[in-house]
Amino acid sequence: MLTSPSELSDSFVSRDPDDDSLRLECGVFGIYGMEDASAVTALGLHALQHRGQEACGIASCDGRRFYTERSHGLVSDVFTDADLIKRLQGHASIGHTRYSTAGGSHLRNVQPMFADLDSGGIAIAHNGNLTNFMFLRTKLVAEGAIFQSTSDSEVILHLIARSRSLKIIDRFIDTLRDIEGGYALVAITRKGMIGARDPLGIRPLVIGKLGHAYVLASETCALDMIGAVFVRDVEHGEVVQIDEEGLKSFKPFERKAARPCLFEYVYFARPDSVVNGKSIYEVRKAMGRQLAIEHPADADIVVPVPDSGVPASLGFSEESGLPFELGIIRNHYVGRTFIQPTQNIRDLGVRKKHSPNRVVLEGKKVILIDDSIVRGTTSVKIVRMVRAAGAKEVHLRSASPPILWPDYYGIDMPDRAKLLAAQHSIEEMRQMLECDSLGFLSVDGLYKAMGHDGRNNDQPQYTDHYFTGDYPTRLTDKEIAAEAEASGQQLSLLANTH
Repeated sequence: MLTSPSELSDSFVSRDPDDDSLRLECGVFGIYGMEDASAVTALGLHALQHRGQEACGIASCDGRRFYTERSHGLVSDVFTDADLIKRLQGHASIGHTRYSTAGGSHLRNVQPMFADLDSGGIAIAHNGNLTNFMFLRTKLVAEGAIFQSTSDSEVILHLIARSRSLKIIDRFIDTLRDIEGGYALVAITRKGMIGARDPLGIRPLVIGKLGHAYVLASETCALDMIGAVFVRDVEHGEVVQIDEEGLKSFKPFERKAARPCLFEYVYFARPDSVVNGKSIYEVRKAMGRQLAIEHPADADIVVPVPDSGVPASLGFSEESGLPFELGIIRNHYVGRTFIQPTQNIRDLGVRKKHSPNRVVLEGKKVILIDDSIVRGTTSVKIVRMVRAAGAKEVHLRSASPPILWPDYYGIDMPDRAKLLAAQHSIEEMRQMLECDSLGFLSVDGLYKAMGHDGRNNDQPQYTDHYFTGDYPTRLTDKEIAAEAEASGQQLSLLANTH
């Protein structure tokens, strides 16, 4: 989504300037056909907390009225008291966990979002990013629409409201024909629940059952959390409608080959989830095994950067025959409001999250495995920390290829000028990161870890633009911005901040 310049100075959360982690901006959950559905939704959101930790919300419906509650903070801070099911009544409920990029952490942007239509109310939650949001919003405003937020999810509500179709499912499908990008959507009306996945399946969405109730969720780990049974993935380009009669499937788009986001497998999804039929844990171990084949090193131990580097490190250890050791211990109880006013204190900040296990590291030649390297700001601190703990050598390995291009489908990623690998050679990066050797998993190696012979350059099996520059959809807003910049025009909406 976009935000105005005035909002950029008024964000709720200030991100650590040296935080090098990628953020996937949302997780969604929905359930229909269960008493006290909001309590189940809160549990499901707990399992999806890793997909968004700045804000969360739940909407519910009892068939007559809608109830919504949205707040900044973690699910455990917001939805914990016993009065939850009294405040959020009904047999249908959807929920959302949220990250945002700079400037977008305002309560009015927190989801689910609700609107009263001529056909009745609708609440919607959205994971992903619309690449033609600016175009659609500008057009709607010119036609008289009034926006209460700067979220691209509100554009979806406006489009549903303006559809001329009679049935809500048809209005929903009309809207999907207008939007571009990567998305997984869940919505509830007075009569049922709707789920949808973009035509390429960039963002994940699964179907489960809990007794007679249907569940929609970003990942299978949310089904496990509530004791639901996995039924299947929502297919790419599929819309599902769930009501008292059961589940109906609609496939309104021209059929294309699926291209799910590779970073779901590399980093975002929880290790215990299964995404598009593949175990995240096993895929990440396979990435580590392939990395050991491509970039071996004369070393004593394999050490993960916890927690996301652990499965790949196990795979590297198995393939190389080197022992796996927990040379870095992660502190899981770090608050997100830690103030780092000076560079010296920021340099110490890495120890807030990671502590060296000196007994393991001292005197050893260490292979350090991380899931990815973005800007390198965290990586160099960890390398220094491992050396300071007495490591003789540090060989840094990334279980993903070099990140060369920014994302426009819902990942909070720096622009190209701030991506380390886009600006420097491997040797230059090695020197900057102060490691003895540096290696990245190749693109073909990543595809091999995913169970393929390699990347099909004519018809890529996954969305992988951050490694290859091959964007799977048109980037309408980016094209408009480039044209405006070339002609010297000023845009009233400047920053992409869903």
